[in-house]
Amino acid sequence: MEATLKPRDTRETCDAVQWAAAEELPLEIVGARSKEALGRPVQTAHVLDLSGLSGVVAYEPEELVLTVKAGTPIADVEQLVASRGQELSFEPMDYGPLLGRPAGQGTVGGVLAANLSGPRRIKAGAARDHILGMEAVSGRGEVFNSGGKVVKNVTGYDLPRALCGSWGTLAVATTVTLKINPAAETSATFVIEGLDDQNAVEAMCMAMGSSAEVSAAAHLPGGLDGERPRTLLRLEGFESSVNYRLESLGKTLSGFGKAADVGHEETTILWKEIRDCKPVASGTEPVWRLSVAPTAGAKLVAALRETFPLDAYYDWSGGLIWLKSLDGALWDGEIRQAVADCGGGHATLVRADASLRSTVSVFQPQATPLAALAKRLKQQFDPKGILNPGRMIAGT
Repeated sequence: MEATLKPRDTRETCDAVQWAAAEELPLEIVGARSKEALGRPVQTAHVLDLSGLSGVVAYEPEELVLTVKAGTPIADVEQLVASRGQELSFEPMDYGPLLGRPAGQGTVGGVLAANLSGPRRIKAGAARDHILGMEAVSGRGEVFNSGGKVVKNVTGYDLPRALCGSWGTLAVATTVTLKINPAAETSATFVIEGLDDQNAVEAMCMAMGSSAEVSAAAHLPGGLDGERPRTLLRLEGFESSVNYRLESLGKTLSGFGKAADVGHEETTILWKEIRDCKPVASGTEPVWRLSVAPTAGAKLVAALRETFPLDAYYDWSGGLIWLKSLDGALWDGEIRQAVADCGGGHATLVRADASLRSTVSVFQPQATPLAALAKRLKQQFDPKGILNPGRMIAGT
């Protein structure tokens, strides 16, 4: 019978993993289960529930450093730092609404496991770029600490970066130290309506190459609610600077047509909806996350539209495409071939029934040298394969 192990600290987490390793019993690693339906279905004997590892260990606003337990809700962290005029600059997205779960349930450990980021990634980077250190338990049942409460730490291997995006298959994080940044005084969004996908990508790339310091660039071919196409460029900072840059951006992009702008309050709501995939979140049809060169995005979507009906929108200046297959089919072969034909990239199946996720490569298949490196890393961290087996790759 499947049992749920719920440790209260690192020592109990270590004991649980040591027991599972000794018995060679695989563990499903969970927090709030907000991303449980992402990845291949995991077949395990027991569940290691980290929701009991919650709370702030240390917060030093003057030093821009926060240490929390891995099961701490990310919404609580964002609320805490916002109260001091600070933010998580990598703007972690919330997969909950897209995967049929309530919003706001993700944890710090889940953010680390999925290496989450939002629209600001093109400027601030992803989660791995903001993790200063962590305490974790390997699949061997060994506790290790990596990094520290400093911005620069070059001692030994950069293990936090290796663990980010590993989906709990290498180690179980128990405590995480994050770099925090001051929040912008205000924000605004520059809006151009009516552009087709190709012209929108050109406008976004031109804006990103300008002196306007754009912090997010997205194109919604159908708007948020079936409106006209909207190309959106976010500016953040001091009010006088934002106003000046809006004017400058208007001159730079004058050739793309008449533009407007929206203020801070609407900007905050708008980019949260883009971050959390509102344009493709409704329904249950398969949703893909495609990462390509920004200039290839429009060509990729146009090619796929000739093959099957779809909805799509662009983030990261065209380099990130969220795509929903409207006929319910996966079209995995066609999608990955189109990505390859457009110069290469990554295609991840984010939403689909468990029966479908068990039959395909949910994550982008790795090139042979990279796959060999990943295998060696897995062997070092989890030689008996007890941590989330099969979550990323079948049989591992």
